[in-house]
Amino acid sequence: MRDLMAGLTYLGKGQRWVARNRRQWGFGLLPGLITLAGYAAAVVCLALYAGDAVGWATPFADGWSSPWAGLFRGALTVLLFGGGLLLALISFTAVTLLVGQPFYEELSERVDRSEGGDVPESGLPLWRELWIAARESLAVLVRVAVWGVLLFALGFVPVVGQTVIPALGFCVSGFFLAEELTAVALQRRGVPLRERLRLLRSRKLLALGFGVPLTLLFLVPFVAVFVMPGAVAGATLLVRDLMGEEAAAEDASGGPGPRPEDEGAALG
Repeated sequence: MRDLMAGLTYLGKGQRWVARNRRQWGFGLLPGLITLAGYAAAVVCLALYAGDAVGWATPFADGWSSPWAGLFRGALTVLLFGGGLLLALISFTAVTLLVGQPFYEELSERVDRSEGGDVPESGLPLWRELWIAARESLAVLVRVAVWGVLLFALGFVPVVGQTVIPALGFCVSGFFLAEELTAVALQRRGVPLRERLRLLRSRKLLALGFGVPLTLLFLVPFVAVFVMPGAVAGATLLVRDLMGEEAAAEDASGGPGPRPEDEGAALG
């Protein structure tokens, strides 16, 4: 339970960090706003043309008598639109992190710098970082999709499917959301995806305490955009805990590192 509360604490610490550094908060908003605009345009297009797409894909229903053709195509249109929205929700964080890789990496570095000690850098060119981030984000999305299919099937089990499975779904979403956010700081430390997953599994309650509340927040429209900079900052602080850097910094200095109150002057 201690790790569970610690994860929630890191979420709060990240939001407080960007609240004290409003310029960094505004800097971190840009990728989310860009991604949101793109997703909004895609959802509008889907709403406008989903019916036409279904009609084009189901020519065999042209000869069906009324009302069966309309009901069939209407149901497919709803499924197509609902599936598109679900895909948007699942992929929004990954795409935002990919679009904002340079922004969030810089933000994460500044959080590390404010906490004292070494500031790890990947040393890779930007195109290489983007390629690695895209490849690993796709691998995470595949894992999420597999879990989604499994949980969807289990949702039809009486009683358990309406109680335990939704709670388990939030836990799975929270864990992978924590992985996506901590990846910003861990990639700078040269930690590959498999090792990141192993680290988070070793501290599951810490990851869930951080990721599950964020998952719930991200269900509220537009909240993800405004919470994302603080989430990246909090994930960086969480990574310092996972890697043992927080304790090392305190041991080296005989006490806690520089506090966020001094960050404004330090960062200029």
